[in-house]
Amino acid sequence: MTTQAETEAGTERAPLRFESDKGASKSKFVAAALVLALLGWMGSGFVLPSEPETAEAPAEQAPRRVAVAVQESVAQAVAQVFVAEGQALAERDTQILAETGGQIAEVPVRRGAEVVAGEVIARFETAQGDADLKRAQEERNRAQREFDNAQTLLERGTSTVDRVAQARSTLAAAEAAVTAAEEALADTIVRAPFDGRIEALEVEEGEFVNAGAQVARIVDNTPLSISIQIPQQQLADIEVGQAAQVAFITGETATGEVRFVGRSADAQTRTFTAEVEVPNADGAIPAGISAQVRIATGEQVAHFVSPAILSLGTDGTLGIKTVDDEERVVFQEIEIIRAQTDGIWIGGLPERARIISVGQGFVNDGELVDARSDAEAAPEAQAAPGAMILGASASRDGDAAQ
Repeated sequence: MTTQAETEAGTERAPLRFESDKGASKSKFVAAALVLALLGWMGSGFVLPSEPETAEAPAEQAPRRVAVAVQESVAQAVAQVFVAEGQALAERDTQILAETGGQIAEVPVRRGAEVVAGEVIARFETAQGDADLKRAQEERNRAQREFDNAQTLLERGTSTVDRVAQARSTLAAAEAAVTAAEEALADTIVRAPFDGRIEALEVEEGEFVNAGAQVARIVDNTPLSISIQIPQQQLADIEVGQAAQVAFITGETATGEVRFVGRSADAQTRTFTAEVEVPNADGAIPAGISAQVRIATGEQVAHFVSPAILSLGTDGTLGIKTVDDEERVVFQEIEIIRAQTDGIWIGGLPERARIISVGQGFVNDGELVDARSDAEAAPEAQAAPGAMILGASASRDGDAAQ
């Protein structure tokens, strides 16, 4: 009889198996169910039931308005002025020509001298002229004696009418010769035709001059004439007799009067020539210099503003920005009526307007603003220069960020 130890040693021990156990398959089904339940719970995202959270809407903040300074402006009547650039012309400017030929014997004036009408400018040698005059006078005396004798004989009945007529004709010819000799002698003296200034003197003593040569040039600039050009659109505004203010390039100013307005346009420029007469009794204002002419043509209601507040619209039109009763920016198209050194006069605005004087570059047409008068804005600007404009810029940036 073998023992239990021998039996265990002699035979291999068989592994344990549970397939045959009735409860073995039940654990697989339980594990699979737990896995499916876990996957479903994870996919649904549901952890624990709770009340839904309501999203809290952010409180709406009213956009900050840009602070601008405004000035109250009231329209005024301002004169409309036509402005043109012109040139001062002498009243008379003449070249004096020699009426005879010969040698210059004397030149009693110098270039730049002021002369009066009839004053001697130059004299020619007169020896030949004196001889011609003396001969003509002798011939006239002889013809006079012949005529007197023929007339006496006719009265006595010893002469004929034909002889008297011939003697009269001879006398007339002799008198004409004397007149011609006297004129030729007078032509040897060159005189000033009017009061003026010798601007050019072309002869010297001892010089031989031909007939027709220029001897001198004389200029009369009392008064002066300012020649300007008028565009065809403004021709109806300029009339003879209107007063004109003239400013010369040398700094002198004078008041003149329109004395001529052309009625035929220049074919090249389509402008009309006009002349303004300016008194120049002492001749202080020289001829030929440039001048600006201003002629008042009427009145128009306008506002006086600084050119710094002008703006451009979205379409490039020139205008300014104003504020209406609702504190809203309004872009107003304007026209420049008159420009001065300290500002400009503009039209196109209502009689009363609230014009933005500071900050117009930071606001747009239709935008609501915080309008303050210049007096209110001044202390703030002095306390922190640029604070109002910078604050306005920051407000606009903040609004854009929202």
